[in-house]
Amino acid sequence: MTKFDYTIEAGLFPGKKSLRSQGVRYKRFETAAEAVRFAIEEMPSSQLRGSVMEVDEARFDDKQIRVLYDSCDFPLSRR
Repeated sequence: MTKFDYTIEAGLFPGKKSLRSQGVRYKRFETAAEAVRFAIEEMPSSQLRGSVMEVDEARFDDKQIRVLYDSCDFPLSRR
């Protein structure tokens, strides 16, 4: 993956929620780093599957979001 800019705005489209769960709806974040951290640390894993993050017209699926979170370039503290 090329150098990723974690500082630009991002939108997060969660995957399908279960019928029993309220789940998360579309969210907008000031930075992609915040969107990545939210997706990995806050969203239920069932909803992370199938999620898409949109950053500057580029789309990242749940596997790519995980790669961005695990990257040594990730600028925020992790749990």
